[in-house]
This record gives sequence, structure tokens and C-alpha cells, in this order.
Amino acid sequence: MQLADFTAIAQECRESRFKFEAFRQDPIVVNLGWPDDVLEQWLYDHADKGTFLEDYGTVDPSRIRWDVEVVSADDLAEMPTGSSDRSCIDEYAANPSHWINVRKHGIHVGVDLCWNTHGTWKRWPILIDRTLLHPPGLGLQVVEGRTRVGVLKGRRREGNYVANNHLAWVGRVTF
Repeated sequence: MQLADFTAIAQECRESRFKFEAFRQDPIVVNLGWPDDVLEQWLYDHADKGTFLEDYGTVDPSRIRWDVEVVSADDLAEMPTGSSDRSCIDEYAANPSHWINVRKHGIHVGVDLCWNTHGTWKRWPILIDRTLLHPPGLGLQVVEGRTRVGVLKGRRREGNYVANNHLAWVGRVTF
């Protein structure tokens, strides 16, 4: 199984009136046993994006188990993302206030309050154990939530409040 196996399903569901609800109920998706938040942020939103297919096309989704973990701000600030968008986290970090301010509507209502009150994001990002990648690596990598990690990095640089630890979805190898 590969990320591309979800491309047609994600496209079809996004174009239907049932959207994510239809996607999460597709048998191939159900069999993964992934949390809805991970399904939506990664497979539903990005299974047909060229950069994600380039970076994660060899990852076997059936080999990943997801847990919420505490990750330090220090680790997040140094964490890479996929090679196709290698510099995007630093680009977001260059102007964190902008990226917070453009997120005020719809599902983004409250993003600024979360940063200013709690020093963290509203929605947990998606991180993956780099041993799942080809070639494998060490540590974790940001799959989705690159803007959020960039905002964290930029706020730290500017001396704004950032919590020491943050929650994130972390995908690791299923044994």
C-alpha cells in the first residue's frame, strides 16, 4: 500500500457532497485504523499533491500507528520536513504574525488565541518517524503542520511566548 492508493478516493470524496465523511468510511481508509484528524490532515487533504507523493510516496500507510506525543519546542524548531518543501518552515518562521493573522476564519477561528494564551497551536501537526521513509533517517519529520512549526520557530526567535512542550500526532512503525 502507498500514498498514491488514496489519491482517487480523496479526489472523488472532496468533489462529492459527503466530503471527508465519505472518505473516512471508504473500506481501504477504515482498514488503516488511523485517527480522523490524521486522515483528514494528511490523506484526505494531500494524497493527490505532487510534493507529498514525492516526499512520502514510498511510505506504506498500513505500517504506521499513530499516537499523540509531547514534543519539545527545541526538537520542533530543528525538525525537518520533506525535501520537496525543505525551506518552507523557515519561510513561515520569517513572519509568524502574518501566518497567525491570516488564520482567523472558519476552522482557523481561535488560532491567535491559542498562540497568545497557551503558546501553542490549535490543531496538532502530523509528524512521522523517519525510519518509515526511503531512505530511512533518524528522528521525526514534519509531514503536515509546517506553517504551525514555522510559526513556533518564528515566535521563539522574536521572543514571543511559546510553550516548552507541544502535542503532536506522531506516526511510528507498526510491529
